[in-house]
Amino acid sequence: MSIELNHTIVAAEDKKASAQFLADILGLEVGPQYGPFFPVEIPNGVTLDFYEGDGGPFVPQHYAFLVSDDEFDNIFGRIKDRGLTYWADPYHRRANEINTNDGGRGLYWEDPNGHSLEIITKPYGSGD
Repeated sequence: MSIELNHTIVAAEDKKASAQFLADILGLEVGPQYGPFFPVEIPNGVTLDFYEGDGGPFVPQHYAFLVSDDEFDNIFGRIKDRGLTYWADPYHRRANEINTNDGGRGLYWEDPNGHSLEIITKPYGSGD
């Protein structure tokens, strides 16, 4: 059996709203609540399980999604339609720009909890 990432937990202040935010931007669905989690399944089978925990503080994380060119266009359109700020770089210095790293396209934006989200059309180190 090969080793595959199955799921990870995403800390959130409002797990249902946070799961719906990501699902809406990526064009996915929120699954039914499972125990204390609201899951968003990514097409490669990995599930992001949104969880509120005990209400204490949490450290924002980074989640990157490899997407096709068509998916990039659709997601980028939803980001712009919502008026979200996006950046070409992880340090948030190049606002409202996309990058062309490795001959593809990429951008970063934040979810309501401060998690850094990223879409790229080419894996890091794969091209130019």
